[in-house]
Amino acid sequence: MIRGGILAGSAAALLIVGACGLAIGTYAHAKDKQAPLELKGDAAARPWARYSGWPERDESKWNTLDHISSPPAPKGPRKLAGPINGDAAKGSKLVADRGRGGSCLACHVMGPAGGANLPGNVGPNLSEIGNAGLSDEQFFNFVYDARVYNAETVMPPWGSHGVFSDAEINDMVAFLKTLKSPAPFKTTLDDPDKRPDPVEKRDNLDPMENPGLWTIDKAQALWKENGPGGKSCNSCHSNPAATFKTWAASMPMWEPRLKKVLGVEEFITRHAKATTGAAWLMETDDNRAMSVYLHFLANGQPINVDMSPPAKAAAERGKALANRKLGELNFACTDCHGKSANHWIRGQWLAVLKGQYDHFPTWRTSQQKIWDIRQRFQWCQVNIRANELPPDSKEYGDLEMYLATQSQGLKLSVPGIRG
Repeated sequence: MIRGGILAGSAAALLIVGACGLAIGTYAHAKDKQAPLELKGDAAARPWARYSGWPERDESKWNTLDHISSPPAPKGPRKLAGPINGDAAKGSKLVADRGRGGSCLACHVMGPAGGANLPGNVGPNLSEIGNAGLSDEQFFNFVYDARVYNAETVMPPWGSHGVFSDAEINDMVAFLKTLKSPAPFKTTLDDPDKRPDPVEKRDNLDPMENPGLWTIDKAQALWKENGPGGKSCNSCHSNPAATFKTWAASMPMWEPRLKKVLGVEEFITRHAKATTGAAWLMETDDNRAMSVYLHFLANGQPINVDMSPPAKAAAERGKALANRKLGELNFACTDCHGKSANHWIRGQWLAVLKGQYDHFPTWRTSQQKIWDIRQRFQWCQVNIRANELPPDSKEYGDLEMYLATQSQGLKLSVPGIRG
C-alpha cells in the first residue's frame, strides 16, 4: 500500500471494462468499450509535497489556479504627503535585487544599476526615464501598483503585494529620477533589442545530445515487468510500436467517468493500476519513463486532441485559467506567452503558446531531469510566487487541454530538450 495516492485502493475498487487485449486507442474512442481505469483515489501523492530543491515559501494568500485570494487592484493612485527624498544609492541596489521576484532588470533596461547584465525588454527601456517629466506621485504609483494607470499591465504590484515597502519604493524612485542617459552596453548580448533570438539546434532524438532518450530503455523493461496482478503491459500490448503509433498525439482527452481531462501521465497511473496493479503514480520516475516512451512511439504524428463538446468546454476553462493573474507577482500564463511573447525576461526568451506542448515530456538540461507538462505548470507557478497544485488536479487538465489545442497540427518530437 502506497501512502496518499491511488495505490491505496483495493482490487475491489478496480473498474475493468472490456478485454485488455484491445488497443488503448480503441478504448479511448469506442462508445461501448472503455479503457480499464482505476477511478477511485488520487493519481498523485497526497498530501502534495513540493519537489526537493524548490523554494519552500508558502504563497497561500495569493491567487492560484483553484482559488482567488489576492487583493484587488487599488481604485486610484496613492497620494503623497510631500516630495520623495529617497536614497538613490539604495534604490540602485533594490532594482537589481534578484531575491525580490527577479529584479526590475528582468524586464527593463536601466543602465548599470547593480552591475547587472542581460537585462530584459518585456517592459519599456527606463535608462532615460528621469527625463520623462513624471511627478513623484506618478513615479511612486508606477512602482507601487501600476494597475492604477493600466489595468492590463504585466508590471507586478510591488507595493500592494508587499514585495517592497514604501520606504524602499521611495529609494527606487530616487534612483529612477537619476536615469537620464542611454544605457551603455558592453556587448550585443547585453542589449535585449539586439540580442539574437535563440535557435534550438540540438538534435533531441540523438541520445548523445539528449539523455532523456535513455528513459526509453527503462520504459521498455517496465513494459515487460509483471505487476502485482501478475500481468505486464506486454500481456495485452505485445506490439507497442504498432498499437501506439498515434495514441499520444490524440491526448489529452475528456474522461467522462472521472469528469475531467486526462493527460498521458494520469492515464498511465490509472490504467496500470487497473490492469497490472503497477504503482506508477504521477511525477515518479517510472511514470515519466512510460510517458516518454508512449510519446516517443507517436513521434512525427500531428497533435490531434479530443474536440468533443466536453473537451472544448475544458479548453475554454483552460483558456480562462491561462489568463488568470496568479501569485505574489500577479502574472498570468498569457502575460509571458502572449503580451510579452518574443521578448526577453533577463536571459530567458519568452515564446508564444503555440509550440509549448509538442516536445513534452522534455529533458531539462539545467535540472538534469525529465519534466512532463504538469511539472512545467507547477514550476511556472512557483516561479511567480504562487502555490502549485498536485499534478492530477482538474485545473491542470483544463490548462493542458487548452495548451494542446494551441499546438494542434504540430508534430510530436519527444523527448524534447530545453535549458
